[in-house]
Amino acid sequence: MTPEITVNTQSSIRIQGSDGIIRFDPFKITGEPHDTDMIFITHDHYDHFSPEDIRKVSKPGTVLIAPKNMAKQLKAQGFTNILLLVPGETAALHNIRIEAVAAYNSLKPFHPKSKGNLGYVITTDGQRIYAAGDTDAVSEIKAVKCDVAFVPIGGAFTMNPEEAAALVNEIKPAIAVPIHYGSIVGSMSCGEAFRSLVSADIETKLLLNE
Repeated sequence: MTPEITVNTQSSIRIQGSDGIIRFDPFKITGEPHDTDMIFITHDHYDHFSPEDIRKVSKPGTVLIAPKNMAKQLKAQGFTNILLLVPGETAALHNIRIEAVAAYNSLKPFHPKSKGNLGYVITTDGQRIYAAGDTDAVSEIKAVKCDVAFVPIGGAFTMNPEEAAALVNEIKPAIAVPIHYGSIVGSMSCGEAFRSLVSADIETKLLLNE
């Protein structure tokens, strides 16, 4: 089964496949679908960690996967079914292999490496899917092997289109999906700028435009 992938806004990603429904950083969710088996949180900024939206998509048994540095915040919000990870750690849950990847800024002050924020590589339906979180093109990411890469391109707090395209051209996924633009930071035109710079042998999907 080929996973069905949608991007709601910002870094809010939904993946539906044979292993269930998986979300990354749910944000500005319409309605209350209560449909999600696993929710991955990359870090604690409001557009990535939205307790209100987590509750909208959660159901009995939903597992929340998050950086270890968020333990107190998650407990304060009443979340209990939690898997906490640090960069470089791996886990397996519901037939899905999880790899925690460091996510941080190399020069900007917004996402320091010391916090232990995360991106994730998950393996589901035979596909390695990487959601980068808020990050620059740091060395840990350049070692990622994946079939699908979700990369932030809005600039200011993350990579810009040029930096993200250079990263994608280096790690060479089959499919690249730009995220983290078109709302809080980065115009919708960033998507086309990114696509124009990605190698022709990599399929670029602008899901925020579809």
